[in-house]
Amino acid sequence: MASVGSDRALSALTVILFGFALGTLSVVVPLLGVHAGYSNSEIGLLVAIAAVAQLVTRLFMGTLMRKIPDKSFLVGSGVMIAVSCTLLALSPVFMVFVLSQLFQGSARAFFWTSSQTHAVRTSTSAVSGLRDVNLAAGAGALLGPATAGYLWGFSVQLPLVVAAAAGFMALIPAALLVKLPPFATKPPYRASGGIRLWRRPGVNTACWMNAAAGGWKSVLDSYVPVALALAGQSAAAIGVLLSIANANIIVGSTLGGWVHDKGIRASLIMGVLGTGLGLAAVGPFATLVAPVAVALAVSGIGAGILQTVGPAIAAEEVDPEERGDSLALTGTFRAAALFLSPMGMAGLVALIPVSTALLAAGLLITTPAALALKSDRDGS
Repeated sequence: MASVGSDRALSALTVILFGFALGTLSVVVPLLGVHAGYSNSEIGLLVAIAAVAQLVTRLFMGTLMRKIPDKSFLVGSGVMIAVSCTLLALSPVFMVFVLSQLFQGSARAFFWTSSQTHAVRTSTSAVSGLRDVNLAAGAGALLGPATAGYLWGFSVQLPLVVAAAAGFMALIPAALLVKLPPFATKPPYRASGGIRLWRRPGVNTACWMNAAAGGWKSVLDSYVPVALALAGQSAAAIGVLLSIANANIIVGSTLGGWVHDKGIRASLIMGVLGTGLGLAAVGPFATLVAPVAVALAVSGIGAGILQTVGPAIAAEEVDPEERGDSLALTGTFRAAALFLSPMGMAGLVALIPVSTALLAAGLLITTPAALALKSDRDGS
């Protein structure tokens, strides 16, 4: 068993390995779908299956973490992501693909909720623990897709085999983490009949912050490349631009502690405005590389702030025994946004150009900040 000092390094290694495997799947799943002859709608359905599996699993995480130690979920999620990769390496037939996506979605729910919970419980402050998780996740998210794209040129199965190996390797540091007891069976808010978790001001704000970050990530991975391609950007340029956005999530996570010190309302406003306005600017400037690079950098920083500070606020605004429930709740909002945002964008692009739809989506993300600023003016 690790000491508290070495636990931080073991946790970071676990997150990097899992993030590498997940990043690999984010590239390989659509490519493999095309390679296997699936239609665009079928590929969309397969991606949605993972999102639904994640959303449903998140709904039960609060209850499960009152029965099972968080490190057990980390070990289990490593196995599940490895199995997901292995299944696709063996065969891309539809039912195997579906099963792989179910494993992937559930693994994501288990991993991110439990890794955040473990970090919060073993760190001096919630925001510093979550910052470490997001920095490690960012490293894995950058390494996985880059490696997958390179290995794909040698063999369709090779990136999946390497990702499966990374998932299994994650079991080692995860198994060595400090073992923390499950949360109390009856959290105080349930026992006392107090205000329900999602209605508490701090937790409510954190949920919307995480939802905004999830919506941004979903649109970034789906309709931003489409808008840039329609604007005449090359595949190489699109890849670099998306990398800029993802790299700046790390910058936003690093700034999380400073932003968090400004307070809940200021954190919401800074994170949401950066994320939303940056995304909104991509549509009108899609033909120009430099403005899009700046816009995606700003939106990435905003998203990094949201997904670091939001869960930290949720963890801090509740009793320590409610932290599992609060982090599972914010994760559920993120998972819902990941699933619903592409559906909303699909409806928009049926009526208006993709660039205009991105403008609308970005402005919609800024709504919580606009409401907060209006509240400030009304109260002054």
